[in-house]
Amino acid sequence: MMYIVALTGGIGTGKTTVSNEFKKLGVDVIDTDVIAKYLIKPGSNLFKKIVKKFGKSILENNILNRKILRKKIFSSKQNRMWLENLLHPLIYYESFKLMSHLKSKWCIWVVPLLIEKKMFNKVNRIILLDCSIKNQIYRVIKRDSITKQEVKKIIKIQASKKKKYIFAHDIIYNNSDLNDVKKKVYILKNFYTYVSKNIVHKKNI
Repeated sequence: MMYIVALTGGIGTGKTTVSNEFKKLGVDVIDTDVIAKYLIKPGSNLFKKIVKKFGKSILENNILNRKILRKKIFSSKQNRMWLENLLHPLIYYESFKLMSHLKSKWCIWVVPLLIEKKMFNKVNRIILLDCSIKNQIYRVIKRDSITKQEVKKIIKIQASKKKKYIFAHDIIYNNSDLNDVKKKVYILKNFYTYVSKNIVHKKNI
């Protein structure tokens, strides 16, 4: 059975940076954001449902403009819940479908809303990425070209750090030193490899 390590954290904490470091070490990574982009590609059923719901103003060259869509989602709880209820069940289904085809004994599953959606009971271990609020805001503004107020609104909607720490098994602080992050990833990779092999061995006894 696949040993699943969830990688989660608030917006701008560096989930892509850390998951890429695991990839460099040969770890299988399943990213829910990548799956979501695939599910809502132009012409797909989900794409059509989203355009029908929010109108063609969210399109740019017949592709969903994520910046415009984000504004509509985070300006209305009803809109946000509608989209999450539409996407998340399919994202999780596709995630576990991909896991079933992996030959490795464990994988990293990148799930930004793991805590918010109470998916922690679906995984064996949880890595929480954390950094200062200042860094979160700076990174998201730089990445997505949105305002400071918009970033703060997104952070406020997500689960608090206090709540996330309750569920976290391992924590990676991603404030500035990438070398420190790489060292932590290397240590955790070795640990999960050992644990996953040990669990499989015990189950086969």
